[in-house]
Amino acid sequence: MATGNGILTTTKGQEEQNILISEREIFDLCGPTHLTSIDWENVAHRRSVAASLVQGVYILERDKQEKRQGNQAFAPPWWKHFQFELYRVLVDDVDSCIFGAIYRFTPSKSYFDGSKDKSQRFVIAFRGTLTKGDAFTRDIQLDVDIIRNGLHRTSRFETAIQAVRHVVATFGSSNIWLAGHSLGAAMAMQAGKTMAKTGVFLDAFLFNPPFLSAPIERIKDKKVKHGIRFATSVITAGLAFAAKAKSANTRSGEDTFVALSAWTPCLYVNPSDPICAEYIGYFEHREKMDTMGAGVIEKIATQHSLGGLVLNFMGKECDEPLHLIPSANLTVNLTPPADFKDAHGIHQWWKPDLLVESKKHQFT
Repeated sequence: MATGNGILTTTKGQEEQNILISEREIFDLCGPTHLTSIDWENVAHRRSVAASLVQGVYILERDKQEKRQGNQAFAPPWWKHFQFELYRVLVDDVDSCIFGAIYRFTPSKSYFDGSKDKSQRFVIAFRGTLTKGDAFTRDIQLDVDIIRNGLHRTSRFETAIQAVRHVVATFGSSNIWLAGHSLGAAMAMQAGKTMAKTGVFLDAFLFNPPFLSAPIERIKDKKVKHGIRFATSVITAGLAFAAKAKSANTRSGEDTFVALSAWTPCLYVNPSDPICAEYIGYFEHREKMDTMGAGVIEKIATQHSLGGLVLNFMGKECDEPLHLIPSANLTVNLTPPADFKDAHGIHQWWKPDLLVESKKHQFT
């Protein structure tokens, strides 16, 4: 059972593992307690707050599973520390699990110190896959939907996008953030792309977003890696040209891709995490092709999925892969991780000693 400070007391054989799990859930033990005041112009502060609010969603569902309520709940400090309140929880209609939350910024009067900026701010956050509890089966099904490029057709995404549209319609778009980790980052990215296609560009903080492709970024030899990417770009561009001649839908897809270029979500990836590492090569390869004088080829190739084009030529319909985005502020964690769990986890993104490299990639 949980004690007052949140540490779990169990049988001796399980004690060490359960204490470790609980510590990762408790803000005072694992959260960014070093942030006693927030500078909203500081990119590291914004990143840490967004990641903490995503963690709050994870812990909301864990609190529900473990029946932790009131003073026993671990979730509230993850948003209260930054003067947010829980505006609404987002519940999956299939398994009744909590997969998202809407937070409202409610600072004290002294916070503004005379500033006129008293506008409401909202953060809509989505958690990733939970490996324990009742939510696991549903989360895995949604992971498969991402692989099949079908996340946008799920009822969970429908609940998410309805919530986003409601907040935008009620409070405007200028003070709204989207945030998510892993599966939740895919959810936030899909919502951001959907809104951007209507001309509404929301700030987005996407932690370890899935990029499903061959693990080219894991190849150590740079010449081999570039050779594979170059060949793939040439083939993809060639098939795209052929597809354009056959169908007007290809042209429509290219127009949509260009229209999305004004949306620049913040992507946070770890090169040791195969789930999201391919974003590094996806954007870096564009610049390398430009320096080689092959920018036109890459400009076409980057708008298409090679697998999708092949399926279309076989007469099979293929939805647009989620990872195809024109522009992004890409932040790479250069701190060596202990293991895959560390490389993919949300906790890395609020560490005070984080070594990162950031670059804006703008599609033109």
